[in-house]
Amino acid sequence: MGAKEQPLEAGRQRLDKWLFFARMAKSRSIAQSYIQSGNIKVNGAPVRQSSHMVKTGDRLDIAIERMDRVLIVKAPGERRGPYEEAKLLYDDQTPPREPKDRMTLLEQAVRLPGSGRPTKKERRALDRFISDAENPED
Repeated sequence: MGAKEQPLEAGRQRLDKWLFFARMAKSRSIAQSYIQSGNIKVNGAPVRQSSHMVKTGDRLDIAIERMDRVLIVKAPGERRGPYEEAKLLYDDQTPPREPKDRMTLLEQAVRLPGSGRPTKKERRALDRFISDAENPED
């Protein structure tokens, strides 16, 4: 073992490292800022120290940005790997989202075909129709 490597203490790991390995944060420093701001709860208790140790079976309540997740720790991480590898570290217990009556920004930005501004072809047909209606040729 190198000088920087530490053995995992019976499946325990620092919370910031676990969040990074489980791909809940893009970097450990971002994970640390989430923890210090009180957005992470371990077993229902808010945690503000990045060095808090998590173990298998711990429940994490994560409330960051637009992501509210409830995770059960299944294993400590060894590295930040691909998503398929990261999702083996936790069991996602997040309740399904309730359907919203409001439209999302994306849904508001997308128009149905035929609504909104006419295409160039439609505009020409409309101009022909209007000019034919103004100048009836009997």
